[in-house]
Amino acid sequence: MMHTWFLCKIRYEKVIEDGGNKKVTEPYLVDALSFTEAEARIIEEVTPFISGEFTVTDISRAHYSEIFTSEEDSADKWFAGRLAFITLDEKSGKEKRTYTNVLIQAADIHDAMKKLDEGMKGTMADYSSILLKETAIVDVYPYHSEEKEEFKHDTNK
Repeated sequence: MMHTWFLCKIRYEKVIEDGGNKKVTEPYLVDALSFTEAEARIIEEVTPFISGEFTVTDISRAHYSEIFTSEEDSADKWFAGRLAFITLDEKSGKEKRTYTNVLIQAADIHDAMKKLDEGMKGTMADYSSILLKETAIVDVYPYHSEEKEEFKHDTNK
């Protein structure tokens, strides 16, 4: 299934450690079919977690070809990786590079590199990681179709 990712920024008042309030803008990644759906989905996803008012201040397309999630509690950060796939052009015999962006959920940069390598194990193409950096993304919401939901309910019977 092809994913269309949107980076949605939410601005709200967050209670900080000293008990005071501070206006923050936090980015979230949402899988949606359109900007309109992305806005509706992010509002639905964050409403239970944000007390008080919030606004969606920005929605932009995010170009990630792959997202590597983790169930580990320590993996609480999201790292953006830029990969270069190296292929050989049959005709010219020259190396050709194709670039792609991935997102990795990990504890730190070393963990992200390890998870990236694990996630790419099944790939036949040679690749090199040319960039790996921590992002400010708070959470990622993949698309769950209604069919999947119904299927989940059926298994609980």
